[in-house]
Amino acid sequence: MRVDVASLSRATLTAMLAQLSADIAACRRCKRLVKCRESVVPPKRFVGLPYWKKPVPGFGDPDATLLVVGLAPAANGANRTGRVFTGYRSGVWLFAALHRAGLANQPTSTSVDDGLTLQGAYVSCVVRCAPPGNHPTPAERDRCLPYLEAELAALAKVRAIVALGGFAWDGVLRLFDTRAKFGHGAETEAGGYQIFGSYHVSQQNTFTGRLTEPMLDAVFARAISAASRASS
Repeated sequence: MRVDVASLSRATLTAMLAQLSADIAACRRCKRLVKCRESVVPPKRFVGLPYWKKPVPGFGDPDATLLVVGLAPAANGANRTGRVFTGYRSGVWLFAALHRAGLANQPTSTSVDDGLTLQGAYVSCVVRCAPPGNHPTPAERDRCLPYLEAELAALAKVRAIVALGGFAWDGVLRLFDTRAKFGHGAETEAGGYQIFGSYHVSQQNTFTGRLTEPMLDAVFARAISAASRASS
């Protein structure tokens, strides 16, 4: 389903992503998820702040060669800010790693107007709404996957994918009707893409030391190298 890069301009691909982002933000397919994202009660530190409370599109460089895929928006993170992995502890780890890898102009992501830009990378997720208990159902995942598939089609230069966590790993592989065992540092090929697995940048993993900065950096280094080789 990869787009012919030679036939479409950057402006056209950017417009495709913009339209897709609008379609994602308007989605109301999953009643349970709609109820969850719209009924979030802000903690004290966010009381009085506006909340996005809609599905969250991907974010990044339309010319990306690397796609990063997470699980779903956090209730008080992307569901609040409207940008994937933004305004929550997981995003601190992810964007700091992208900055160290030379893919982000700054190591922080706090709001949609904080000046963050990505170069060579695009960040997305399998499910676009904040799910109850951070656990989407298989049916919700499958209803949402066409959006990821469409993003990947519009991101015509992507050659490598980093899946953060087992849920994202399985979701990405479902796009290509294939399976492979997940683990930190896992690698497989599907649909012409090199796919890399990393433990999720959740507080459960980062606070306990299950995932460290060097571990995350190593996965990104391998993925960037693979994307570079495939693009040359």
